[in-house]
Amino acid sequence: MRGMRWAAMLLVVGMLPARAEQVGPVEPKAGTWKTWVITSGSQFRLAPPPDRAATDKELDELAQIAAGRDRSALDRVAYWDTGAPSYRWSEIAVAEHLKNGIPWQLAARNLALMHIAIYDAMVAAWDNKYAHNRPRPSAVSSVLTNPQNPSFPDEHAVAAGAASEVLAYLYPDRASFFRETAEEAARSRLMAGVSYPSDAAAGLALGRQIAALVIARGKSDGTDAKWTGSVPGGPGKWTGTNPVLPAAGTWKPWVLSSAAEFRPAPPIPFDSPEKAAELAELKNFPRTPQTNNEALFWEAASGGLRAHQFWNEQLSKKTLEYRLDNNPPLAARAFVLPFVTLYDAGIACWEAKYTYWAIRPFQLDPDVKPVFATPNHPSYPAAHACASIAVTRMLGYLFPRDAEALATLGERAAESRVWAGIHYRSDIVAGRQLAVAVADKVIERAKQDGAR
Repeated sequence: MRGMRWAAMLLVVGMLPARAEQVGPVEPKAGTWKTWVITSGSQFRLAPPPDRAATDKELDELAQIAAGRDRSALDRVAYWDTGAPSYRWSEIAVAEHLKNGIPWQLAARNLALMHIAIYDAMVAAWDNKYAHNRPRPSAVSSVLTNPQNPSFPDEHAVAAGAASEVLAYLYPDRASFFRETAEEAARSRLMAGVSYPSDAAAGLALGRQIAALVIARGKSDGTDAKWTGSVPGGPGKWTGTNPVLPAAGTWKPWVLSSAAEFRPAPPIPFDSPEKAAELAELKNFPRTPQTNNEALFWEAASGGLRAHQFWNEQLSKKTLEYRLDNNPPLAARAFVLPFVTLYDAGIACWEAKYTYWAIRPFQLDPDVKPVFATPNHPSYPAAHACASIAVTRMLGYLFPRDAEALATLGERAAESRVWAGIHYRSDIVAGRQLAVAVADKVIERAKQDGAR
């Protein structure tokens, strides 16, 4: 009774908010959706859940857990119940990448790996859920409404097993923390009274099994390759040392047939009248405090170390607004697609940059005075255009009510590089074209994955 009283109090103050009621079963066909690494949702079909006698013992265990609920335990239930399972793990992963100063191109790769592991594990979980069709525990007091899907295996545990193992691979010194966090996520569903212990154990094991396949793919994607080239010399070429991620254009993409699939045509010749006109645009741009502030905002919000954070914030917010907290498979899909798009767009952009080695405006004409230091990589195409327009185009596909507003964000991010004086107009044009091509290819795949 004490646990139920705490639950009632927490509901009143908003710590355990009631979710919108789900009408009907949640995505009963999700086990058939197209996967990324596993062959199908049925590849890892689990043995049946425990029998009636064993289930009765589990109910006794859940009753004991419920009797020990206190404020701290209920706080953890509320924490893990906010959003679909992908939501919290994305926050955890982004925070870890920010703490370690990981550039956005590599962060997009890592987040794509983690969310692919969660998504494939969720598809496999849904195959098992509707194959075994185990009812949720209802003979024990719960502090949450039972989800409208079968109990075995538990979806939060599946996501936790998958995400924690990928993060342990990425950050081996923190492996014990991620695995302990996964155990807490799974345990929160027992504390809430909505899953059996065997549901959680099976979910963790299934997620970890699928994560192993994703990790194997990650180990072969070329992101650990060392660059052995050199900066080319000559008129119109970028000048500098230690260019940013010069080997990124060789990484293995998820959807593109190759990094060069959408390589843009060569940039405008550095000594042409067209390039002189572009330089004039930069030198004569009527800067104002507003344009400077917005240029600085986009540099900070979606620049070298922050693009993954900014776009994850937009994505996370939309999954809550569109009530995907009630739909773990669809939420998992929503987190996969933008990060795959961002990663593949980054590869394509960097392949073009280090194919052409185009000179930056301030290097070509010292009278160009950027608002802030120019990033240390070639000019063509513009990375903000490649990344921001690609990811907002994907977000617009996923969240169509907000497609126009999201597209505006991407365009403002791209235009801000002209306002800052660090890109020619043609860099933005080429970046936009590349971004649209990459995003549309990922969207084409998404339209055929069986989810919608």
